[in-house]
Amino acid sequence: QVQLVESGGGLVQPGGSLTLSCVASGIIFRLYTMGWYRQAPGKQRELVALITTIHTTNYADSAKGRFTISRDNAKNTVSLQMNNLKPEDTAVYYCHPSNTNTWGQGTQVTVSS
Repeated sequence: QVQLVESGGGLVQPGGSLTLSCVASGIIFRLYTMGWYRQAPGKQRELVALITTIHTTNYADSAKGRFTISRDNAKNTVSLQMNNLKPEDTAVYYCHPSNTNTWGQGTQVTVSS
């Protein structure tokens, strides 16, 4: 059974930083493109960043220059370093292996003064 456990969210002031982590189990992690998605209240879930099996990365325009996605296949972990956070980054953040139906419980990020 595939499990995804996200962590690292919290309350941060505008301009602050957070690092999210997601540990996956039940899959051969290194074979999957991994993504970070977010869903704000009243909005659809949206892609934030992707990292492929060969560590190619892709970012939403809103994340470019501020967020960095990385992965550690030895630890089955994908991370999202978020800098210069803005109130509009407030959302529940989820990790997701591509081409699966598996989602974790998410981690809440709130950016507010």
